[in-house]
Amino acid sequence: MSGLSASTPLTPITIAPAPVGDGYVPGVCNIGPWEIRKRRTIGIVGFVTAAIVFAALVALHAPALSRLVLILPLMGGTFSWLQARRHFCAGFAFARITNFGDADSTRRSVEDEAAHRADMAAVARMIRDAFLISLPITIVAVLLPL
Repeated sequence: MSGLSASTPLTPITIAPAPVGDGYVPGVCNIGPWEIRKRRTIGIVGFVTAAIVFAALVALHAPALSRLVLILPLMGGTFSWLQARRHFCAGFAFARITNFGDADSTRRSVEDEAAHRADMAAVARMIRDAFLISLPITIVAVLLPL
């Protein structure tokens, strides 16, 4: 995991080996347009949820520290958005599959161990990046004098 420190949330490290078969690049790309749209939609739902929770907490005059709960929908939204942006699904990496088609029936298996290790390293980077993006937003929400 030493390569984790070499990327930032905005400029991830991307190892670019030659694509395998239908566009799969280990650790870089494991989903196509159909799957990307799904993750982008889930990301938006996470951000909207965070906004609604924030508004509710402010309207209820909840203690400022209760706004720490915003990290959960923010991280979920950010993580899904990063998956869409990076064309890489963490769940698919764990399941050792890819999908570049327009249906679940077009999923393909990832058998190569080196490819799976690269995929898992990409997942670790995305988790880190989602946290590093969501944390300052949550801190600002907690510190706002509302």
